[in-house]
Amino acid sequence: MATQSTLWTGLVLLGVLGALQIPTHAQVSLQPNFQEEKFLGRWFTAGLASNASWFLEKKAMLSMCKSVVVRAADGGLNLTSTFLRKDQCETRTLLLRPADPPGCYSYVSPHWGSNHEVSVVETDYDVYALLYTEGVKGLAQDFRMATLYSRTQAPSAQVKEKFSTFAKAQGFTEDSIVFLPKADKCMGEHA
Repeated sequence: MATQSTLWTGLVLLGVLGALQIPTHAQVSLQPNFQEEKFLGRWFTAGLASNASWFLEKKAMLSMCKSVVVRAADGGLNLTSTFLRKDQCETRTLLLRPADPPGCYSYVSPHWGSNHEVSVVETDYDVYALLYTEGVKGLAQDFRMATLYSRTQAPSAQVKEKFSTFAKAQGFTEDSIVFLPKADKCMGEHA
């Protein structure tokens, strides 16, 4: 009987440890009838909210970045972001692999090597897009981020309010939401 008890204890512990590795998924809706072709092109990252420790530590130093979304050769999307870091323009590209349903993508974080899922929650394609990203960096270290993309460097007050409402609905607090200031460098057509 003791062996059976030990077996059950072991199984319960495995179940608990397994549950710790799975992030709690916020229930986000997706852009109905997502049209990938209309989502392509240049966007500016105008707002962010995240639970990441690096973000909370450095959010006051962050500035807007330019992101360009184009089709990748393998059918996914290349998301190339250019941003100012230590007074230099840096560029990073993520390969977003399509997932179901349309508007969902996955990528591997180049920094952490972890898998992330990103969803286009809402967009009008011409003015703004709201995205939600989640992943797991390690044992019980879930990563969540809400992003406001804008086609211009000056999103309207209405769009900013829409993003704040969206971010709060995902569990982010006011102090974890930031609207990024425009950067004069790295925003041009060829930057």
